[in-house]
Amino acid sequence: MRTRRRQVLSDEAGENFWPSFADLTSTIALILFVLVVLAYIQNLASGRHLERVQAELRQTLERLSDSQRQIRSAQDRLRRLSSEITAGQARLALSQAEVARQQELIAASNRELEELRSRLQAMGVLRLNVLEKVKQSLEGELQKTRGAGAPLARIADNGNIVLDESLLFESNSHTIKDEGRPFLDSLATAFSQVLADPEVRKSIDVITVQGHTDERGTSTYNRELSARRANAVLDYIFQADPGLEQQYGSYFASSAYSEFRPIDTGKNEAAYRKNRRIEISVVLRDSSIREVIDEYIANQPSLAAPGALPPTPAAPGQPPATP
Repeated sequence: MRTRRRQVLSDEAGENFWPSFADLTSTIALILFVLVVLAYIQNLASGRHLERVQAELRQTLERLSDSQRQIRSAQDRLRRLSSEITAGQARLALSQAEVARQQELIAASNRELEELRSRLQAMGVLRLNVLEKVKQSLEGELQKTRGAGAPLARIADNGNIVLDESLLFESNSHTIKDEGRPFLDSLATAFSQVLADPEVRKSIDVITVQGHTDERGTSTYNRELSARRANAVLDYIFQADPGLEQQYGSYFASSAYSEFRPIDTGKNEAAYRKNRRIEISVVLRDSSIREVIDEYIANQPSLAAPGALPPTPAAPGQPPATP
């Protein structure tokens, strides 16, 4: 009886135990399942986060690469700029040196030009002195030619001696009038006196007797008439003072300008009368001036003509040929 009772208790206890173990197992399985699901979810979330992080990392790397390229480009530009600055500084230094050299050259040129100006001014004063001597020698005869009207002989503004046609010639003639002979006699004497001075003679290149007509008539006739009149005046002053031709004949020349150098361009008798004239021009020797200028140019390499030859000096005692 007791044995049977213990067996019944034992069976009841066994029946109570197994349901509890099954519940525990189910609970554990459920927990494990939940853990697995959580782990999966976590892995899934982590994977997405990782992909996002990797995408952001790739973008960051790309931006970094772009930044590096920009930095390299900026460094290249900086190097080029530094090179250009260095080259510019070198050019600036050369330019400053060149400016200083040019300033020295300009200062030296200014000094030389001032010296040249002074020498040319001295020659201009000499020309005025020569013309003044001729004028003084002719002053008496010039006074005689002044009447109620315009003077028949005068010293023009350019220094030429201007003789009215009516003082020397009849219309359309090249024969010297008796009224004009005294003036030409005085002119011959005046030139003899002027040319007797060696210093003055050194400065005179040529004394030209120029014939001029008005525009009426043909150019051939006017050219022949002006040439004949100029030659007639020169022949007469040589006849009036034979020593003038013998000693100083090489200083004289005649020329004919026909109607092509009028004093007055008017178309009336007064203008025509002014244009019919004889002009005597004392041309100073340019060789002295040329020597001064040539000397200046020779000292200026930038002005000297390539292959230019020095001027040929005139023979002693002879004036140079007129260009």
